[in-house]
Amino acid sequence: MKLSVLDLVSVVEGGTVRQALDNAAAAAKVAEDCGYQRYWVAEHHGLEGIASAAVSVALAHIGQATSTIRIGSGGIMLPNHNPLVIAEQFGTLDALFPGRIDLGLGRAPGADQRIVRALRKDTNRAAEDFPADVVELQAQFAGDPRVPLQATPGKGAKPQIWILGSSLFGAQLAAMLGLPYAFASHFAPDHLDAALKLYRERFEPSDTLPAPYCAAAINIVAADTDEEAELLASSMDQAFVALRTGNPGKLKPPVPGYRDSLPPQALAMLAHVRQVSATGSVATVRKGLAAFAERTGVDEVVVAASIFDQAARRRSLQLTMEAAHGLVPA
Repeated sequence: MKLSVLDLVSVVEGGTVRQALDNAAAAAKVAEDCGYQRYWVAEHHGLEGIASAAVSVALAHIGQATSTIRIGSGGIMLPNHNPLVIAEQFGTLDALFPGRIDLGLGRAPGADQRIVRALRKDTNRAAEDFPADVVELQAQFAGDPRVPLQATPGKGAKPQIWILGSSLFGAQLAAMLGLPYAFASHFAPDHLDAALKLYRERFEPSDTLPAPYCAAAINIVAADTDEEAELLASSMDQAFVALRTGNPGKLKPPVPGYRDSLPPQALAMLAHVRQVSATGSVATVRKGLAAFAERTGVDEVVVAASIFDQAARRRSLQLTMEAAHGLVPA
């Protein structure tokens, strides 16, 4: 089973942005040593607990700490940007780390309406233009002469472009363009099965991808015992509840019995948003991975988790890979 990592680059309570970026670099090195396929970070804005708003800059830092693992965006929210600028940024990354760069693209803003005002951009219209912007990016990297201004760096660069999504729209676009597709089931599980089915049924082979290739994300916290993993996962639970109730902040330390303290509405919300998860020992996580592989048949499983203690976080990556040994896609 191929595993990859999605890192929110969480700033822990009492920590700094620099520490969060260094923690990401250290975790990426562990992932590389364990045999993970790729290490992605995502674009979020206006959240004091997430340090990856400038995705390309964060990736340059992670790239310097690693040597073989693929690194990339999971993803760049393209409606926030001009395709030329993204071509330049990822062309630069491709020059620094050739053969290792992924460019995952999404059409969500990565923040609330504040981002619209801050960017002084009509992101609703930009979301409508998302398919055309993806094609423009492809043309920039290909050096298509029809592009009026060539990206430098960018022209001739070969990042692997992915389409990301949490609905059916991204699946249709990825299939139409013949691109790999990744589904964000770690926080938006509702359309997982339908999106993967649609992508596979409608896939049109391209010069870069002859057959469908898809990934899906799952929350995984692994530890030596189920009880320890459940405690570690309470930090992520707190983050989900805080975000969904409009009170996001830095990643908090684990709280014993956290779920028992929640009112029924919050508990139901958390159970729904985290239904694609595996938390526990190697044996427990192995069962969760096997069930997820059987359900989805994805080519890669993307592991997501927010863990307060960094040693435990790195240990979780190691144990998760141990759990995956011998498992194959369904």
